[in-house]
Amino acid sequence: MSQQPFSQIALKPELLRNLESLEYHYMTPIQQDSLPVILDGRDLIAQGKTGSGKTAAFGLGVLQALDTSRFHVQSLVLCPTRELADQVAQELRRLARQIPNVKVLTLCGGMPLGPQIGSLEHGAHIVVGTPGRIEEHLRKGTLRLDRLQHLVLDEADRMLEMGFQEAVDAIVATTPSSRQTLLFSATYPQEIAAIASRIMREPARIEVEALHQNTSIVQHFHEVTDDARDEAVTRLLYRYRPVSAVVFCNTKQEVRDLEQRLQADGIAAVALHGDLDQRQRDQTLVRFANQSASVLVATDVAARGLDIEGLDLVINHRPSKEAQVHVHRIGRTGRAGQSGIAITLFNERERFKLAGVEARMDMIITDEPLPQPSQGGDYRPPMATLQLDVGKKQKIRPGDVLGALTKGGDLAGDQVGKIRVFDFCTYVAVSRPAARDAVRVLSQGKVKGRSCRVRQLR
Repeated sequence: MSQQPFSQIALKPELLRNLESLEYHYMTPIQQDSLPVILDGRDLIAQGKTGSGKTAAFGLGVLQALDTSRFHVQSLVLCPTRELADQVAQELRRLARQIPNVKVLTLCGGMPLGPQIGSLEHGAHIVVGTPGRIEEHLRKGTLRLDRLQHLVLDEADRMLEMGFQEAVDAIVATTPSSRQTLLFSATYPQEIAAIASRIMREPARIEVEALHQNTSIVQHFHEVTDDARDEAVTRLLYRYRPVSAVVFCNTKQEVRDLEQRLQADGIAAVALHGDLDQRQRDQTLVRFANQSASVLVATDVAARGLDIEGLDLVINHRPSKEAQVHVHRIGRTGRAGQSGIAITLFNERERFKLAGVEARMDMIITDEPLPQPSQGGDYRPPMATLQLDVGKKQKIRPGDVLGALTKGGDLAGDQVGKIRVFDFCTYVAVSRPAARDAVRVLSQGKVKGRSCRVRQLR
């Protein structure tokens, strides 16, 4: 299929201008197939994996129909995890940049209920959230969906796996039958077909591949003993020295143990698992996205829905329990035409799990010896992350922080990376050699007329 430009579809001029400024010139296959259906107002089942461009597909459809003069919830996006909800909300805000006064609100569990109720009292056009918290707001009467136009179920298969079916059904029951329903799922098991038949009206169905192809991912398989497994991960990381790598573990305890081992071995590693509170999760993901931590050690559940760009290396600490999970894990590298490396460690007892991978990926697995240990050399991430104690509640924007860092000439703009502003704090990535100067500049100066405390995260 040849790529078509966004200009070929009937989008608002401000959406097209913004897509051009974001350098979104051509549609991905899922956007090409689904946008005409969505813009036509029809229900849709779209099967596509992470990396296919599905968020922009439903995001543009929702924003095209949005009426900012009507200040009530017009669209609801349900996501299985807080991380995915946060990413979807960010992408919607990016797509809506040139439409004035669009309010996108995130409602997820693990966050205090009070501030969310306060935000709802001020109204919102689009709500993005997890089923449990959305259902809670509906029970309390703090959220109303009686005028909803669009319901989006993102990663619907994952929502059902996590036991959210009853919550989803309860939410759907509060919405108008005239709404448009868009269901996105990486797989299409019977349970998805069943829920679609209950809540959708003659949906169109499309299926596309992710943007990466197996040929862009080089896979290696190394047999190890359990005693040597963690040391093998360290050896591989020093051998490849990725700027950004994810190591998948099967249990939370393995994640915790491996994070400590890697840190002891001089590797900037952070952990992501289900026992972290929201502040810890935010900080972990910011550090990794900022390239101030080289390695994210994670469980599958914690990492589901994370749209991580520019991933050089994926390591499976152990083989995944299902071949489909293996495909999903390694698909996080080698995206959008880039090459990537995926490595799986296994012991003799785990060898049988590789047969499923061979069948699923139509390949023959040959195990290789581990590479020799790398000879010395510094392996540190290129950036450092600074935390400021001011945020959205103090009306801080990324441009305010960038201005404070660069106005005196001590730092250049290209020494400053991503800036993420949360309610009560802000994280900014700076080039590691410039970190000390950046701390001094911010500590001695002001951000939007305010003094602030700043510290470098370790």
